Amino acid sequence: MDEFRRQKTAYVTIGLIGVNIIYFIYLELTGSTEDVNFMVAHGAMYTPLVLGGGEYYRLLSSMFMHFGINHIMNNMLILFILGDNLERALGHAKYLVLYLVSGIGANVFSMLYNIEESWNVVSAGASGAIFGVIGGLLYAVSVNRGRLEHLSSRQLVIMIVCSLYFGFTSTGVDNVAHISGLLIGIFMGLILYRRPKKRERIF
Repeated sequence: MDEFRRQKTAYVTIGLIGVNIIYFIYLELTGSTEDVNFMVAHGAMYTPLVLGGGEYYRLLSSMFMHFGINHIMNNMLILFILGDNLERALGHAKYLVLYLVSGIGANVFSMLYNIEESWNVVSAGASGAIFGVIGGLLYAVSVNRGRLEHLSSRQLVIMIVCSLYFGFTSTGVDNVAHISGLLIGIFMGLILYRRPKKRERIF
């Protein structure tokens, strides 16, 4: 029973949310998360420094940075609601790998796709990684006949459509990162997730 409870606890999701919140508070105490220059100085995505300056760590550090309270609240709420489902399905280590690969990959694809525009744009946020989590869940739900715990494929598709619609109808949203994160998450789910085998009972 204790082992089952430890497996159910989403340690990685809780840790990721904690790191995001702690770094956000630190940035707000030492400056402003809505100050573009301040965010660049503390690790936000900025193509000239990534490609021109070799500061590739920004592909990772920017995943834990957010522009203002609304930005981090929206992302962490979605991660809190969905992250534990995928973490239980994959296990802690595989879930962390999917999250990080999706976020970094989304940043890479966004930077390269918008190479001319992104040369003058500063970006940050966990949404690429979170869309990766949604993509991983979509794959896991699909191979479990449309349901995983309390999640259904219909619920996830509606969430994806609404999130992408909001992104495309809003300004300042990195839609390429969202779509890239989603596709990477589906691909990583294909690699990492295995549907549990039914236990055999012998009478």
